[in-house]
Amino acid sequence: FQFFWLCLNVWLFGKTFLLYNQGLQYYYLHQMLGLGLCISRASASVLNLNCCLVLLPMCRVLLAFLRGSQKVASKKTRRLLDKSKTFHVTCGVTICIFSVLHVAAHLVNALNFSENYNEEFVTLNAANYRGEDPRKILFATVPGLTGVIMVLVLFLMITASTYAIRVSNYDIFWYTHNLFFVFYMLLMLHVSGGVLKYQTNLEEHPPGCFNPNRTLRQNLTVPKAFEELFPDYTTEPFPEDLPVPEPFVQNSFVRVCSKEPKFQSHFPETWFWISGPLCLYCVERLYRYIRSNKPVTITSVISHPSNVLEVRMVKDDFEARPGQYVILHCPRVSALESHPFTLTMCPTDTKATFGVHLKVVGDWTERFRDLLLLHSNQDTEILPIFQQRRYPKLYVDGPFGSPFEESLNYEVSLCVAGGIGVTPFASVLNTLLDGWKRYKLRRLYFIWVCRDIESFRWFADLLCMLHNKLWQENRPDYINIQLYLSQTDGIQKIIGEKYQALNSRLLIGRPRWKLLFDDIAKCNRRKTIGVFCCGPNKISKILHKLSNSSNSYGTRFEYNKESFS
Repeated sequence: FQFFWLCLNVWLFGKTFLLYNQGLQYYYLHQMLGLGLCISRASASVLNLNCCLVLLPMCRVLLAFLRGSQKVASKKTRRLLDKSKTFHVTCGVTICIFSVLHVAAHLVNALNFSENYNEEFVTLNAANYRGEDPRKILFATVPGLTGVIMVLVLFLMITASTYAIRVSNYDIFWYTHNLFFVFYMLLMLHVSGGVLKYQTNLEEHPPGCFNPNRTLRQNLTVPKAFEELFPDYTTEPFPEDLPVPEPFVQNSFVRVCSKEPKFQSHFPETWFWISGPLCLYCVERLYRYIRSNKPVTITSVISHPSNVLEVRMVKDDFEARPGQYVILHCPRVSALESHPFTLTMCPTDTKATFGVHLKVVGDWTERFRDLLLLHSNQDTEILPIFQQRRYPKLYVDGPFGSPFEESLNYEVSLCVAGGIGVTPFASVLNTLLDGWKRYKLRRLYFIWVCRDIESFRWFADLLCMLHNKLWQENRPDYINIQLYLSQTDGIQKIIGEKYQALNSRLLIGRPRWKLLFDDIAKCNRRKTIGVFCCGPNKISKILHKLSNSSNSYGTRFEYNKESFS
């Protein structure tokens, strides 16, 4: 996909480059600026396209609506929506690359405006006189100054978006990324300067035409084009009382100007490109603010082993599908910062409770845990409703769509979780516990890899209840559970007699992925299997590679990965 998008942008760059290089309306401007004009305008067209589209993947409500609506009935089309974050990142990288070209071209243009100042075309010049300091053009004009500030803003956004900074200090990424609004306001001002102009009267003044009035008035020699046709007239100017020779007018290759050239600034096309997506994004943000301005009611808070916190909530008219996620905002933790968390429990017809599991790994989750738990060293705290005043206000935005909504739409699904990455599958398992017959899914392979034995207790009760329910309904083969303990000093078991069913499915070490895929393909010949992964990138890359490889059983694997848009 990234390669296709790169080729599309290069094609657009090339087409725009040729337009400004060969277009007659840019003849005089091209004579003044050279290739700097072509490169700056070609890169600007690519930037317009990407600045327009980079906002669309962040319209989460729109994506969730399209994913859940019947209008997008094709599974392949819905899977394209799962690439929204990838598309957003790709557009961002493209903006960076072509911004470098754009800035470099305009640095050359500023120098050429100064050195190639032409007194005949005063309105075409951005400089005020020949030899003007190019820095005045860059810092003393609206397009130049806004361009410099946009470069600084873009630099901050890009550097803070790197993986190292996002992992080490998410706050920096969050605050700098919200500078996009400043960037777009500056972009609208940047294109309003009208520095680059085009000729409007090509019929009255064809580029390169001979202007006899100017020649006679200024007592200039005949242009070079006429030297080749009439070498005898090249050394002396035309007398004032002598009419223009007839061959000058009749020659098909030489045209006489009837008027002086007129130049006009381009209408800022960038407004057409970004106004629609920007308005759509602002309307969606307003809708999300109105939808989430009422705090939820926290019914219980449970502290699980390995620094995992479970929060159960109730909210009026809240509906969600298994696999979706929400964004939590707690003003007492941070006034502006909010974070996405996958729903591990969805509301149903019989219960309105929904919940999330979050791993305490950063400043935000640590402060949030300390506010929720009366005693941070306490393992479990489930408070009754009348004590809700002790909880801080919590706002929930969402739900939003994710690839795991499709896990119930396959006949066979393979779900692979790494550590806390099990959360997207918890809501799916809870949904199957309520009733599995109304879904297309007929077999589920559930693989969960953890480093310590205590992590399995997060959803051990849920797995046991689902296992017992399927045995009672005579469908023990509906779900295939495999638990892998990757780091251990010896044989361990999940403590508790009720977890005996899980202990028999507990394996030491890491899965042998190739053998696992071959075994699944053999048992499900000529079927399409949905592969869903939420875990470390190392596991994700292995599963992605195996999903794309062929097998001798005619089984097709379709890979899906959790990605918060």
